Amino acid sequence: MLAAAAALGIDRLDAQLLLLHALGRPGSERAWLLAHDTDTLPDTIREACERLFMRRLAGEPVAYLVGEKEFHGLGLLVDARVLVPRPDTETLVEWALHCLDGRGTPAVLDLGTGSGAIALAIAHARPDARVAAVDASAEALAVARANADRLGLTVRFAQADWLEGADGGLDLIVSNPPYIVAGDPHLAALRHEPLQALVSGADGLDDIRRIVQSAPGHLAPDGWLLLEHGYDQAEAVRQLLAGRGFVQTQSRDDLAGIARCSGGIWPGVK
Repeated sequence: MLAAAAALGIDRLDAQLLLLHALGRPGSERAWLLAHDTDTLPDTIREACERLFMRRLAGEPVAYLVGEKEFHGLGLLVDARVLVPRPDTETLVEWALHCLDGRGTPAVLDLGTGSGAIALAIAHARPDARVAAVDASAEALAVARANADRLGLTVRFAQADWLEGADGGLDLIVSNPPYIVAGDPHLAALRHEPLQALVSGADGLDDIRRIVQSAPGHLAPDGWLLLEHGYDQAEAVRQLLAGRGFVQTQSRDDLAGIARCSGGIWPGVK
């Protein structure tokens, strides 16, 4: 089956994960798959695998096809109600955890939580943190709550439009909001994922502007706001932060060395 997938142009890792899924085995068992490379597949498994290959060729993410994605060491349930968590977003989580160093029982809010990836990763790494997460989509929140239950992690979820109704005195607000420009040609490759979680106006910054404008009303003095953004938006986001009064504005690079996240500290009322 792997040779057939290669002939179709399917990435080898993708094909291995899909074959393991068809076999009812976890994606972590790639070594098992290699050890049984010459085994004969039952027709039912072969047919199921072929259907998965065709769906992958049509552009469906592997995570949707197998129903899960690993993020920051956590196995998350995912489907078409939420974006697929990307490895680059782990940069945002690592920065968030660094910002929480030395803060006891910090209050954290994840905006636009989707699958719950960021909030759950923080809750897992900092069990003492009081983590809340919001999303405008009730369907996305259902996925996030299912992940929290599955992982046994405590996060307070709520349906809200960004910071509407959020608590004050937060040590950290973190978000991977929509940031793609409307009409961007790259959207075609993301057609299976929820558009409302991807696109944000003519320059991709509409939602980031709203968050930057509202966040100071909810942050404690010296609280951080951290935002993921597009590959070419770091300078614009830093300018928005500085213009709103944030200090120590800076960016962090993703795994490819691209400035993928920007943030700053709210100094409080001067």
